[in-house]
Amino acid sequence: MTSAGADAVARGLPEDQGPPTVPEGIPALDESTPPPEVDRRELLIITGMSGAGRTRVANTLEDMDWFVVDNLPPRMLEPLARMMSASDSGVKRLAAVVDVRSGEFFAELVNILDELRRHGTDYRILFLEADDAELVRRYEQVRRAHPLQGDGRILDGIARERELLAELRRRADTIIDTTSFSPYDLARHIRQRLGEDAAQPVQITLVSFGFKHGLPLDADHVVDVRFLSNPYWVTELRHLSGKDEAVNRYVLDQPGAEEFVDNYVKTLLPAIAGYERELKHYVTIAVGCTGGRHRSVAISEAIAEGLRSNGLRVRTLHRDVGRE
Repeated sequence: MTSAGADAVARGLPEDQGPPTVPEGIPALDESTPPPEVDRRELLIITGMSGAGRTRVANTLEDMDWFVVDNLPPRMLEPLARMMSASDSGVKRLAAVVDVRSGEFFAELVNILDELRRHGTDYRILFLEADDAELVRRYEQVRRAHPLQGDGRILDGIARERELLAELRRRADTIIDTTSFSPYDLARHIRQRLGEDAAQPVQITLVSFGFKHGLPLDADHVVDVRFLSNPYWVTELRHLSGKDEAVNRYVLDQPGAEEFVDNYVKTLLPAIAGYERELKHYVTIAVGCTGGRHRSVAISEAIAEGLRSNGLRVRTLHRDVGRE
């Protein structure tokens, strides 16, 4: 590979080609290897520089339903590959993070990769790197030692690691330079690189609750519907809940109730789109009234219906409906 070609691969571009049109701030993608087929068995070996994003890549692949093993001793690659190739195995996409944390066992990796090839096991190597300044910044930020720095500086560990990884970098099918990536940029890049560029839909949970029982701890948004008249003071409605038609109509027929629901749904839509872009896959919206039995239940169901009509995935949970 020419020097220019190596630089292109390091930026995620195919050799001898110019960059395609991509969103600003996201490097173009390497198209030299086709995306995996849905039913194809895949063995992906993730390696590269410590601090370059291996953990983020592993977490992203887990979210994409890959079977992921982190900090795998190299000699365990062969039994894992056999497990994946077993006819009754449900594992079709296996990712193994193998790096210098293996200590003295890491030196076995190149020979083991050769053995896998000789036995007909196909695999790809994904190599992650970043420049020295960025790696130092990341280690300083988390206040951790580089695994190879010993009694020296972080830069000493980085230099030693680059030497140990030189042959793996040469063999890599894909090299990604993460210097300019945020963790979310890297996750998006991996999804695009592996043919899953569609964002994972956000799962929205509407939780009704009573303020007198405390706020839900995992709420991202809290809505207070105590501005509506309380059905509790209507004798024939007191024993019912907001899921009963009589209570539901009592709540939603009040002045401003349906207008509030419609406007709140419109307010949520751009926020949910933003969550999707930022890879926040789960959102909890807590809707509260005094006891959590009447108003909050009815309004939660109405908001959920409005969100579903916009094509969103929504479930409702009524935390306090059975409490006194």
